[in-house]
Amino acid sequence: MQELEQILGYVFKDKALMLRALSHTSYINEVKDIRESNERLEFLGDSVLSVIVSEYIFRNFKQLPEGELTKLRASLVCEKSLAAFARELQLGRFLFLGKGEQLNGGRDRASILADAFEALLAAMYLDGGIDVAKAHVMRFVKDEIQNHTVEEAFHDYKTQLQEIIQKNPGEELTYCLAKEEGPDHDKLFTVEVRLNSNVIGCGVAHSKKQAEQYAAKQALELMGQET
Repeated sequence: MQELEQILGYVFKDKALMLRALSHTSYINEVKDIRESNERLEFLGDSVLSVIVSEYIFRNFKQLPEGELTKLRASLVCEKSLAAFARELQLGRFLFLGKGEQLNGGRDRASILADAFEALLAAMYLDGGIDVAKAHVMRFVKDEIQNHTVEEAFHDYKTQLQEIIQKNPGEELTYCLAKEEGPDHDKLFTVEVRLNSNVIGCGVAHSKKQAEQYAAKQALELMGQET
């Protein structure tokens, strides 16, 4: 567990809290351990995460109305994002799972990783207070916001384009990295969206994800769709 503490940059005073946060219910049921599973901590962590993220975007996106703030928060605390944060921490390596769950790929299952991230956040909050929890969340949330524009958080051009193309069976959309340039700290990516083998849109941005959104937006505009 010392290795995980090094990754977190935080040393627990109460090691039992950390162990509980990493204990999936499948493990507890299998070994009949006296410790609790991480389900209750996950419940608390979900609320702590929501408060921290809500306060941050409330203070830093003063131009956004309530509805758009809600959509931005949802994009930051969804299962996909939390699982990605957990993978960055290599959290799957440290989880206590039942044998069956391990064999079924539980260490990389998005739902398990997202729940564990919330449970670990709650453990850090209980052990070190709100400032510790806030510092932990912000190391991920700030980067995630920088990786996509605020506009993307509530307008997903890729999904809009995919829904249109799906109406024509046999058609296939792919996103291809056409160019990558600039220094490591300031990369610029050019992405093409292709319908079968034909380029129908191109986007340029400082992240691949954002460039894909811009490419999809251009494709929609060329098709005469509202964006």
